[in-house]
Amino acid sequence: QAVVSTQSGHYGRGVFCIGFTKKVNKQVKKTSYAQSSQIRAIRKKMVDIMTKEVNTEDLKSFVVKLIPDSIGKDIEKECADIYPLKDVHIRKVKVLKKPKFDVSKLMDLHGEIGGAVDESGEAITGGAGEFIEPEIQDAV
Repeated sequence: QAVVSTQSGHYGRGVFCIGFTKKVNKQVKKTSYAQSSQIRAIRKKMVDIMTKEVNTEDLKSFVVKLIPDSIGKDIEKECADIYPLKDVHIRKVKVLKKPKFDVSKLMDLHGEIGGAVDESGEAITGGAGEFIEPEIQDAV
């Protein structure tokens, strides 16, 4: 768990990460446990990486990083010299405090006002509140 805040002003007390120890090559034992000092070092490195990633980004780009789980892969690489890890994932993100609502920032994120678009992504033109009849299809 890391206490973080983004550049866009969102303050969160929870970026929760989970990871599992991996068996080393030619290991006979079925289990692989890290020592408590290794666990403390891994947790410290996890918190450092999560804090660095979140503090340098705004909320939108942070969410984009969460989808391919690139932060988990970075943690795996950084902690490999302490103890090999596998299946490292960000499992939960809590937002405790949101910045004040700003309409202009919202419109910047979502595009123009009245952002109706067709399948190709082109903006649909028409008066405000004007109904546009869809084309009749030959077959379904």
